[in-house]
Amino acid sequence: MTESFTPASVLVTGGAGFIGSNFIHHFLQTNPACRVINLDLLTYAGNLENLKGVEGDPRYEFVRGDICDSKLVAAILFREKIDAVIHFAAESHVDRSITGPEIFVRTNVLGTQVFLQVSTDEVYGSLGASGLFTETTPLAANSPYSASKAGADLLVRAYQETYGFPTLNTRCSNNYGPYQFPEKLIPLMIHNIIAEKPLPVYGDGLNVRDWLHVKDHSRAVEAVLKNGVPGGVYNVGGNNEWRNIDIVNLVCDMLDSKLGRSSGSNRALITFVKDRPGHDRRYAIDASKMRNDLGWEPFYTFERGIEETISWYLDNQEWVREVTSGAYRDYYEKMYGGR
Repeated sequence: MTESFTPASVLVTGGAGFIGSNFIHHFLQTNPACRVINLDLLTYAGNLENLKGVEGDPRYEFVRGDICDSKLVAAILFREKIDAVIHFAAESHVDRSITGPEIFVRTNVLGTQVFLQVSTDEVYGSLGASGLFTETTPLAANSPYSASKAGADLLVRAYQETYGFPTLNTRCSNNYGPYQFPEKLIPLMIHNIIAEKPLPVYGDGLNVRDWLHVKDHSRAVEAVLKNGVPGGVYNVGGNNEWRNIDIVNLVCDMLDSKLGRSSGSNRALITFVKDRPGHDRRYAIDASKMRNDLGWEPFYTFERGIEETISWYLDNQEWVREVTSGAYRDYYEKMYGGR
């Protein structure tokens, strides 16, 4: 393991999103002497209410801006004497990439240059019934979203090889946890169950994903930032494969109990819909490099993680209402006066 890197100031891009905001909460707690600058354009998935708990922290600053604005990014880097950039900013929803791929290319490829690139297991394509993605698995992206992330990963590699710039690249499996925008599977199911709306499940529901709690992901990114080898790629997975339909059934059953509904009543809301174009059948990550080289492994069991996640959404219905109604977009004006 290399000597641990201890930054005095970091720039987090996309810090108002689901994973970025969870990372900022985590990083400020574990790095009391480090300053964190959050650069976010506040597109639909950027929500400053995710960061209410740190707004008064003198170590934290929010800057509204576009990662594709090179002058703005350069100004922040020099003004704040940034030691490291953790790049979460991305368009991330596969369905949106299918209907509008252009913004994914602009943000995910053109917006990525010299960062600790936080990528996805989707760049590897689809697995069969067995096997795992390793860091040397060839890239074989199957959607505009995953192709844009693979393009970004290749740019990161090119900067390392061409300029000797110290880059790091993480590729994680499906995240879940608090503050996730309710278009993604788990929060969408929770939201629709509470409202007794249909629960849309693509195809036969047998697509398999490896699930990772967002707090474990935050710990992994911190571990790679501080102890990763420049130029390295690190797979981050939960060793936790679930079929989509089994996830939906589990959430249904847990909410039967929590909402005081009769057993099986929520499963009656499940509606199978036409499959997503190019829907990869299975993802699964080999995270042994993270464990062996950096001493990281998931802290959360899925049973604990999904229980806490469901409870968080039940306890934060005001946050859900703000997001689903679009009212959260007014928060920036209220807090920052349009600056």
